[in-house]
Amino acid sequence: MKITFPDHFFFGTSTAAPQIETAFEHDWQGVKARQGFVFDRTTDHEKRFKEDAGIIASLAPNYRMSLMWSKLQREPYGTFHPDTTQEYHAFIQDLKNKRVNIMMVLHHFTNPLWFAKLGGWEKEENIDYWVDFAKKVVDEYGHYVSYWNTFNEPNVYASYGWITGFFPPFKINPFLAGKVVKHMGMAHDRVYDYIKEKFPNQPVGISHNATIFSAENLLGWFPARLSDWWFMEYVPSHFERVDFFGMSYYGRIPHDPLPITYLETPHKIKALGRRHDDIWEYHPEGLRTCLDRYWNKYKKPIIITENGVCDESDFLRLQAIQDYALILHEALQDGIDIRGYYFWSTWDNFEWHLGPSMRFGLYECDPVTMHRMRRPSGDLFASLAYTKKIQVAVQKKVAS
Repeated sequence: MKITFPDHFFFGTSTAAPQIETAFEHDWQGVKARQGFVFDRTTDHEKRFKEDAGIIASLAPNYRMSLMWSKLQREPYGTFHPDTTQEYHAFIQDLKNKRVNIMMVLHHFTNPLWFAKLGGWEKEENIDYWVDFAKKVVDEYGHYVSYWNTFNEPNVYASYGWITGFFPPFKINPFLAGKVVKHMGMAHDRVYDYIKEKFPNQPVGISHNATIFSAENLLGWFPARLSDWWFMEYVPSHFERVDFFGMSYYGRIPHDPLPITYLETPHKIKALGRRHDDIWEYHPEGLRTCLDRYWNKYKKPIIITENGVCDESDFLRLQAIQDYALILHEALQDGIDIRGYYFWSTWDNFEWHLGPSMRFGLYECDPVTMHRMRRPSGDLFASLAYTKKIQVAVQKKVAS
């Protein structure tokens, strides 16, 4: 069947500066990823601004992006580096000339080395440093922006940095994780006020990672419930001063009692007979579960700030675009105020601690030559983004 989205609903794609630009004096530089790749050269975006602007505009009229804090502001309270500032101006102006609207993300996981050495987000006194950076971004680039996203997935950032130890600073200390969330929430409130003062008509929100945590047996019940409380309730409660609730969604994580993913426990996913991408269980129905949950809780407009699949083959990505479009359309018809949807990601990037072999892009990016090549999913998504129409196969619903 063919579904059509309302005129006010928008589609876009999303990236993060540290995952596409060559590392510059930030706390991920030199980190060795799962398969041995070193976080340094990523996709040469800073050398391909003109080409990439064309790719972005070809896929959708909206783009969610960030700027590299460490490259712009090279010391505490420092003025922005002139050449870097102008390069970003030229790139964003090119996007605007191509009629692409911008959602600007002010923090997407990485910090300058100088900030990390001062104790990073663990220390309340360091909030001032990021607030100073954020205000300077607002002053410098605010006239380009349509939407603001202060923090990207603070629940993932705090969890992976201080609970699992996957991300810098590679600690296992839940108490510090809670402090980090508290400090980020305080920083968000201050920058929210500043943006609303300078640009009162520009909506401000966060991006919250929404995940379905399920139990496969009695042993899985408590860890699933604890993860749900921390991820889905506690962390979002620190970011409630928003004009929209930004939400990313990728899948379901069963527990038995340990988390079950295709990346870590492929044999368990296969034994359960679950669909999956190259990392997680593929469970598109969970997007609707999360939409219902946060709409009922906050009654604020929702924007899907990231959604996609890790899929080298592109076959599941083609299906996912249709599956998620149908879920969004049904939620809109049921009265949930969803304003827009950003697909992750525009092209393959360096997937943090997993490296460049994890493919999320509508464009393929060769990790050696950096050549970009459009996937069939890019054609499908561009058609949806610009026509707001898509042909989907309606399948019989299966109980989750």
